[in-house]
Amino acid sequence: MLPTITIGNRQVTRLIIGGNPLSGISHVSSEMDWDMLRYYTMPRLQAVLDECWRQGINTVQSRGDRHQMRMYLEHRENGGQLQWIAQTASEFRDLHHNIAEIAAYRPIAIYHHGTHTDNSWHEGKIDQVRDFLKAIHDHGLPAGIGTHIPAVVEYAEDKGWETDFYMCCFYNLARGYKAAPAAEQNAYAREHYQAGDPDPMAAVMRQVPKPCLGFKILAATRNAATPEATKQAFSYAFSHIKPTDAVVVGMFPKYRNQVAENAGYVREIVGEGV
Repeated sequence: MLPTITIGNRQVTRLIIGGNPLSGISHVSSEMDWDMLRYYTMPRLQAVLDECWRQGINTVQSRGDRHQMRMYLEHRENGGQLQWIAQTASEFRDLHHNIAEIAAYRPIAIYHHGTHTDNSWHEGKIDQVRDFLKAIHDHGLPAGIGTHIPAVVEYAEDKGWETDFYMCCFYNLARGYKAAPAAEQNAYAREHYQAGDPDPMAAVMRQVPKPCLGFKILAATRNAATPEATKQAFSYAFSHIKPTDAVVVGMFPKYRNQVAENAGYVREIVGEGV
């Protein structure tokens, strides 16, 4: 197993497989979305989860939609041991019902979707997000907040919100109101990956005592054109976050075994686990 951090009372590997590719969301183009959708049949989804366990990854993060609920249910019923950190799903009108449904599938934690968080921030309604933390806690689960905006994490901490962890994007894709890719076809057109973004988010992650999960460390493949560039992105992430933080990385093994490659980078950079 890779090195771990603690979320709630669970040990979570410092490399977590991210769920966007599993749902056909590339954050690159509609063509890549379609490539992922065609590749990730349910048998291949099960195969990639099993490969994660073989390579020392013990947790998957993905959307709390019916597709991903089904994926995780089959994984568990077939003897799989991966833990699930679930994100509320942007297309559901009633997030309280969505949280209750997710909880029935036995995740180890749930967090409020970053795009919803950030839109609430821009609309001056950020305090409403705190209600969803309570709803998650009412189901006996650790509750987190996802965001692309460093100031959101600082605000929640300053206000003493009952967060157990944060999902922190290395790139601020939410400088204004932004639709989620699952809810709007042209959402990618408003995403801009600026080179100066990772530093301020990583600085906030270091300041917060709670565990933070950094995502999009590869900028949705933009920092992964070569093995050297990919390793450099991993090195930057782990050298700029706390030892009690982890990274979430989407993986698409159609063309090569990215699960083994990414686990290898983490072992080389961070060290062996248990």
